[in-house]
Amino acid sequence: DCLSSGSLLAPGARPKGRVMPNSRVRRRLSAAVIIVSCLLQPSTVVSAARCWRAPVDAPISDLYRQPACRWCPGNRGIKYDTPPGAAVFAVATGRVTFVGSVAGTEFVVIRDVDGLRVTYGNITGNQIKRGDLVIRGVQVGLTAGPFHFGVRDEARYIDPTPMIGRLVYSPRLIPHDGSAAAGARKPKLRCGP
Repeated sequence: DCLSSGSLLAPGARPKGRVMPNSRVRRRLSAAVIIVSCLLQPSTVVSAARCWRAPVDAPISDLYRQPACRWCPGNRGIKYDTPPGAAVFAVATGRVTFVGSVAGTEFVVIRDVDGLRVTYGNITGNQIKRGDLVIRGVQVGLTAGPFHFGVRDEARYIDPTPMIGRLVYSPRLIPHDGSAAAGARKPKLRCGP
């Protein structure tokens, strides 16, 4: 396992031998490099329950519908009702495996750290190319109209709907005596029922 190799020092632990000036900075930098390299190796990453923020800020207009066969009709992802020019953001960190046109529609496909291929369809204005590392939350393009979002596990399409979280706000009391209300808390991302 990548993280159990003993390469990382526990907080406050001292390396054996002479400590060089700025060694704390070097240890932290080394730890960060090791963690990032571990995250980019799908075989060493344990899958966690996914809860992604939606790639666009728009309502869903067409849900996932599993096709009956490989070439049969269906909806192999989620369709969002986006106007042209809406920002599209990466839901997960990964490498770009495809950028191009399929049947006149522009697509970007990013393989995440767990090996899933995440598809962003009907987009324009992307500045990324095949092989680029894309970090979660980075803009990958703009919509050219209704936006398609899909997920594949190898060649099998899967329903991305359970992976898309919703922002949940905490309730708060608002005083009725004219005094100042407490500030709103940051919403939390929640997936599932």
